Amino acid sequence: MSIENTEQKQTPWVVITIIIAAIIAFVIYFYVTAPDDNKTSDTVSTTVIAPVQEPELEIVPELNEADSTEVPVEEDTTEIVPEIVLPTLNESDTWFSTKLPTLTWRKELLKLVVTEDMIRRFVVFTDNFSQGTLAYEHTPLITPNAKFTALAEQTENGIKWQWDESSADRFSNYVDLLRSMDSEMLVQWYVELKPLIDQAYGELGYPEQDFTEVLHNAITKVLDMEIPKTQPELERPSVMYKYKDESLESLDDSEKLLLRLGKENLLVIKSVLLEINEKLARAR
Repeated sequence: MSIENTEQKQTPWVVITIIIAAIIAFVIYFYVTAPDDNKTSDTVSTTVIAPVQEPELEIVPELNEADSTEVPVEEDTTEIVPEIVLPTLNESDTWFSTKLPTLTWRKELLKLVVTEDMIRRFVVFTDNFSQGTLAYEHTPLITPNAKFTALAEQTENGIKWQWDESSADRFSNYVDLLRSMDSEMLVQWYVELKPLIDQAYGELGYPEQDFTEVLHNAITKVLDMEIPKTQPELERPSVMYKYKDESLESLDDSEKLLLRLGKENLLVIKSVLLEINEKLARAR
């Protein structure tokens, strides 16, 4: 083979090698030295636009029926007490006349009540009774028509006077009236009318004293009254009767009235007044 043919055969491979080298160089240049479209040049001025901030929304967690709980609403339990409008002391009889029938189921016995100046009568009679005296002209109840009677027994030494238990029957209607009264309402009336009662008590010359103490003393007087075990013997030196037993004769007028009521009546009155006294103490 001649040298000329050899050179002719090598020439195409040289050209191909140069072309491949040029392509590789171009690729290297493009990927290494060419600027990246995603990169900003140092010489390019960029303007940064701040993102628009959305207003923050309060995120309320969604509750399903199983998780939801009702918040109880606290009710106002303050009791509203109605205002009590009282009449004047001089006009209080009309107030009493209207309300008295609601106090007892024995309305036929209300005829025993004196319906004139009732508050003043109650105050004056109670005040006197607590001190051992009887103000009959100020009694809140009419006086019995029947009079006290005694049993006379003729003896060798003269007439012997014995207590007549049947004479206590004249007080039965009064005791029935007291027993039929609503004690709860009676105490409520007393509390409501206390300003008028204090006014009436002040007219007696006790403006600074509490009438409830007077009422309590009067009730205590009844509750402490001892009932004789036997019927007391009497004497009649004049028109009036006297107790033969000096311990009974020395009792004050209030206590002697309680004796004349009779054993059975006095026991009922004690029971009713004990209940009223307890309710009155709780109402103070």
